[in-house]
Amino acid sequence: MALDPAATASAAGWRDARRPFWPLALLVPSLPFIGWATWRATGDAWAWWLTPAAVFVLIPVVDLLVGEDRRNPPDEAVPRLAADGYYRWLTYLYLPAQYAALALCCAVWARGGLTVAGAAGLVATIGVVDGIAINTAHELGHKREAVERWLSKVALAPAAYGHFHVEHNRGHHTRVATPEDPASARLGESFWAFWPRTVSGSLRSAWRLEAARFRLRGRTPWTWRNDVLNASAMTLALYAALAVAFGPGVLPFLVLQAVVGFSLLEVVNYLEHYGLARQRTPAGRYEKVDPRHSWNSDRSVTNIFLFQLQRHSDHHANPLRRYQTLRTFESSPQLPAGYATMVVAALVPPVWRRLMDHRVLAHYGGDLSRANVHPPALRRLRERRRGPGAD
Repeated sequence: MALDPAATASAAGWRDARRPFWPLALLVPSLPFIGWATWRATGDAWAWWLTPAAVFVLIPVVDLLVGEDRRNPPDEAVPRLAADGYYRWLTYLYLPAQYAALALCCAVWARGGLTVAGAAGLVATIGVVDGIAINTAHELGHKREAVERWLSKVALAPAAYGHFHVEHNRGHHTRVATPEDPASARLGESFWAFWPRTVSGSLRSAWRLEAARFRLRGRTPWTWRNDVLNASAMTLALYAALAVAFGPGVLPFLVLQAVVGFSLLEVVNYLEHYGLARQRTPAGRYEKVDPRHSWNSDRSVTNIFLFQLQRHSDHHANPLRRYQTLRTFESSPQLPAGYATMVVAALVPPVWRRLMDHRVLAHYGGDLSRANVHPPALRRLRERRRGPGAD
């Protein structure tokens, strides 16, 4: 795994230049309060669309203006950087802000009087917050500390996606960039085809992984120690508490925002490994995961807001590595923009194909057989590769 030589800093006198900016990640769960204050002041339904607009319009624009940061921390500085509790507490603080925003939005929904546009904006607002919270859960769930793994499930509860804690760590990281992985999108597969495959496949995989873990010990998986069941119980307990506090009328709202939240996670999954494939070794096994098997982006602003999720190759190579220490590699394929921009592009298949299909083929030197291809799209991709009039 070759590091970008221009990106690796000298250890002498090194400090994290982005240290003052990492708290900006907490801006996202604060946005619903800005929307609420604006709505109270103006009475206009558009106020509830401020959060989606900030995430998918404002952040991409600022991302484009600020540009990339390809600097890596020197190896000698990594232990000190990883041990710094400042970075850890920023992930912890996302959770109380997330739950406060959820309670606020439930109160607004229960109060009633919203227009259809306002209600849709309210669902989108908290759905975005809880969807991005899954990224915080992702960072916490990979750590050895029991409290961080528990907090990961707390962050997943509002989006009703607790099984992600099991499937991502033990399923996706094992099968990434292979046809067997429900969270790895295939070349030519639209997000709308990927969504049902990954949502259902990830849940089934999580249950199989937990059931196998208990059967290996000669025990039944129907126990509170089952991480799929106890994570689901956390969601049920949360929804029940909110229904008691704000009335049962909030339950449809909670379901809708959960769908928005976990769909945001899945569109990020869609773009992270689109079309990339691990090759078979002579022994018939898949090659080891390396930086070539994840799409990356060094866009500075989106990396701040997503705890550097966009340095995804290093994360897969070193899952325990904390976000502030993740590195960029020369061999990692690069997205044309940050995740916030690419999420919007992924929702429009013709735009996505125009942006990404040729990049996948270029990554494999034009060899379609080396990519992870969506079978129904294979004929179209072959014809496009040959071009009009080709034999």
